[in-house]
Amino acid sequence: MRWLRSLDPQLPREVWLLQLGGVMNSFGNGLVLPFLVIYLHDVRGFGLGVSGLVVAVSAAAQLTAGLVAGPLVDRFGPRTVLGAGLVMQSVGFGLFPLVRSPWHAFALIAIEGAGSAGFWPSQSTLIARLTPPARRHAAYAQQRVTMNLGIGLGGLSGGLIASVAHPSTFTVLFLVDAATFLAYVGVLGLVHDPGIAEEERAETAASYRPVLRDRLFVRLWGLNFLFVTAGYSLFNLVPPFARDHAHLSERQIGAVFFVNTGLIVVVQLPISRAIEGHRRLRALALMPLLWVGAWLLVDAGGYWLDGSAAFVVIMIALAVFGVGECFHGPAHQALVAEIAPDHLRGRYFAVHSLSWGLAGTVGPAVGGFLLASAPFTLWPAAAATCVLAALGSLRTEPLVPERYRRIPRTEPAPPVIDIAPAS
Repeated sequence: MRWLRSLDPQLPREVWLLQLGGVMNSFGNGLVLPFLVIYLHDVRGFGLGVSGLVVAVSAAAQLTAGLVAGPLVDRFGPRTVLGAGLVMQSVGFGLFPLVRSPWHAFALIAIEGAGSAGFWPSQSTLIARLTPPARRHAAYAQQRVTMNLGIGLGGLSGGLIASVAHPSTFTVLFLVDAATFLAYVGVLGLVHDPGIAEEERAETAASYRPVLRDRLFVRLWGLNFLFVTAGYSLFNLVPPFARDHAHLSERQIGAVFFVNTGLIVVVQLPISRAIEGHRRLRALALMPLLWVGAWLLVDAGGYWLDGSAAFVVIMIALAVFGVGECFHGPAHQALVAEIAPDHLRGRYFAVHSLSWGLAGTVGPAVGGFLLASAPFTLWPAAAATCVLAALGSLRTEPLVPERYRRIPRTEPAPPVIDIAPAS
C-alpha cells in the first residue's frame, strides 16, 4: 500500500480535470494519427513523399502560428487560447474525409497545425499555473500518462475500425476525433485560470528577447529539436514501414501502438517517482539511448522478418521507445516550466513548441522520402541522431542552476484514516 501511495502525483483537482480532457482529446488523436499516412497513401492514392509532406505541413503551421500563440497566452490567458486551438483542430480533422486532392489535405492540416500551435503552450502554461512548483514534474509526467492512455486506446480502436478496403471507416475516425476536441472545450468550462501577479502582468508586453537570451533554454530547445526529429516525428512513419516491409495488418499496427502507449501508462508514474532526487539531464539522456535500440529493432523487423515474427519485434521496439518517452515530461518539460518567469511562460512554451514544429517538419519530410527511396537507411540514421542527443543532454547539465539540477523529491501523501466516534 505504501508503494501505491508513493505513485500518487498529489495534483490539484483542476489539474486532474485538465488530464481528463486530455484523455478524451488524445483518444481521438490515437484514432487518426497512426493511420493518417495510410489514409492519404492507400485510400486517396497520394505518394508516400506527398503524404509525408502533409504531416510536415502540420508541423510547419505550428512553427508559423507558434510565434503568435505565445503573446496571446500571456495576454489573454492560457484557457482562452487553449479553447480556440481545440476548435481549430476540430475543424481541421473533421473535414478530412472530404480530401480528394493533395491541396485539400495541405489546407486542412494547416488549420489543424495552427490550432495545435495554440494548444501546447496554453495547456502547458495552465498546468504550470495550477500546480505547485514541487509537483510540476509529476504534473507533466501525468500529462504523458493521460495522453498516452488516450492515444493507446484510440490506436487500438482505430486498428479495429480502419480498413483500406472500406474508405468510409476512415470517415468515422476523423469525425470522432473532431468530437473529442469539442469535448475538451466543455471540460475547460470547469477549470479556472489563476492568472499572474499584477506587478508581473504589467510586463506581459515584453518581447521574445528575454526568452532568446536564456542560454539554458536555447540549449534545451536544441535538444528537443533532436528528440523530435529523430524520435517523435518518425512515429507516424512506422505504420507504413511496418505495413509495406514487414507486412503487418492494420489491426496489428493498432495493437503495436496500444502496447507502446499502454506501457507508458503503466510505467510513467513509477519512473517519475524513481528519478525524483536524481539529476534531470542524466535522466533525460536515457531517453534517446533507449530510442537507439528501438529504431534498430524496427529496422531489423522490416529487413529480416515478416508476419508474426516482425509483429513481435516491432512491438518490442515500440515498447522500448515508450519507456524512453517516460523521461521527457519530468526531466525536460518540467525544467522548461521551472526556468520560465510567470509572465513569460506562455512565450517560453510557445518557442519551445517551435522545436516540435520545426523538427516535425524536417523529420517527416526527410523521413517520408527516405521511406520511399531507401527505407532501411531511415532507422539507423535516426539512431545515430539519438546518440548525438544523448551526448548533448549530458553537456547541457553545467548550464542548469544548482536548485533545478535534481528533480524534486516529495514524501507520499499519508493515508486518510477515518476513526468513527465512540458510541
